[in-house]
Amino acid sequence: MSASTPIIAPDHVAKAYCIPFESPLARGLFWRFFKQQTPGVAVYILRTIVILFLFSHSSLLFASDELLDSGRTLTIDFLLEQAISRNLIAGGVVVVGKHDTVLYSVARGRLSHAPDAPPLDERTIFDVASLTKVLATTPAVMKLLEEGQITLMDPLTRWFPEFSGSGREDITILNLLTHTSGLNDIEIAGAEPLASAISEVATQKKWYPPGKRFHYADINFILLGELVHRVSGVGLDEFCREHIYIPLNTQETMFLPPNNLSGNIAPTLSTHNELSSGTVQDTNSRHLGGVAGHAGLFSSAADITRFARMILNNGILAGQSIFSEHIVTQMTAPYFYSNGKVVRGLGWDINSPFSAPKGSYFSDMSFGHTGYSGASLWIDPQRDLFVVLLTTRLDYQNTKMFNRLRHDISSLAVAAFWNKSRGEVVTENGSPPEPLMP
Repeated sequence: MSASTPIIAPDHVAKAYCIPFESPLARGLFWRFFKQQTPGVAVYILRTIVILFLFSHSSLLFASDELLDSGRTLTIDFLLEQAISRNLIAGGVVVVGKHDTVLYSVARGRLSHAPDAPPLDERTIFDVASLTKVLATTPAVMKLLEEGQITLMDPLTRWFPEFSGSGREDITILNLLTHTSGLNDIEIAGAEPLASAISEVATQKKWYPPGKRFHYADINFILLGELVHRVSGVGLDEFCREHIYIPLNTQETMFLPPNNLSGNIAPTLSTHNELSSGTVQDTNSRHLGGVAGHAGLFSSAADITRFARMILNNGILAGQSIFSEHIVTQMTAPYFYSNGKVVRGLGWDINSPFSAPKGSYFSDMSFGHTGYSGASLWIDPQRDLFVVLLTTRLDYQNTKMFNRLRHDISSLAVAAFWNKSRGEVVTENGSPPEPLMP
């Protein structure tokens, strides 16, 4: 299977996307009838329903005339092309894989809308925004935990005496990792931005008791990034490079990419609506010098693929142990529940309002994260699958449509490569998956 081979959705994807029945009973009766038909009649029925569904859902990313083209039905590459044509993104890269190989890889579009912009590929470097939290900060904190230098229940005041006497002594490292500290985000500025930020957060008048509710806030991971510095004695960037990225043999994962790489870095929109390559998009991260626990990391689809495979291999890749199996399990296990609507691991999202990349078919054991710049990663140890999505996002206003893109790509990927009946990963022709990337 080549990297450009379209993924054709099997019948259970068509069922999920194309049947305009809201009632489970109606869907069940229809599918009982549908499965009794001859293949020719079944195809005719399904094509008719697709057309009706598309006419009644004009905001769907799919276009009816393209859907009916031979070999172009419900493909991941087509989703990317439609997102490009709607100016949602300038381009995107998707990788689907399992613990030991890449199952599918596709790149569409260019670094920007400029006609002479180079095309994207799996080595294109992206500002991954909040994926920094799970590709850098969380792994760094877990490495300190593995080495016994910290515990999850360490009070924040052990490492941040600035919080002593603030009434926030009950906040723990666990609270920071699960976004349950109760702290609120702030705008960072000043001659000493980090010191000013810590002082301001320690004296916030409005905050929530720790451990009581999920409140996503970058400040939690800004503090965790500084925690890595205070415990290890080196910056977050240096710590991650030495303990994670070099052992993992990544090539394009770094903070503060040098200028000579700017031609291979996907640009992002600045606060002045200007394109910028190689400078972190997040304003607070920029004010902190570009190295921060919440944002600032740059990476490629190829590198994130290696990270995802390492996680699915219980901390090992190519014979190199990055983490113990216990630490991987601990990092990705659920630690916080809120009325069944929010489930969080250590740094990782399991189920929350931010879980669009979970799609419809990833299991309840899956986990991942998103990035404002257009990045997402979702990993499922039960399915032995992961999906990487990196895009040059253009439209930051249409969040609903962008989350739909994330959701649909994951849904199609899992449906195409996960055989529910046999409980295994499959290829389209049933043969063993062909590696596409190291």
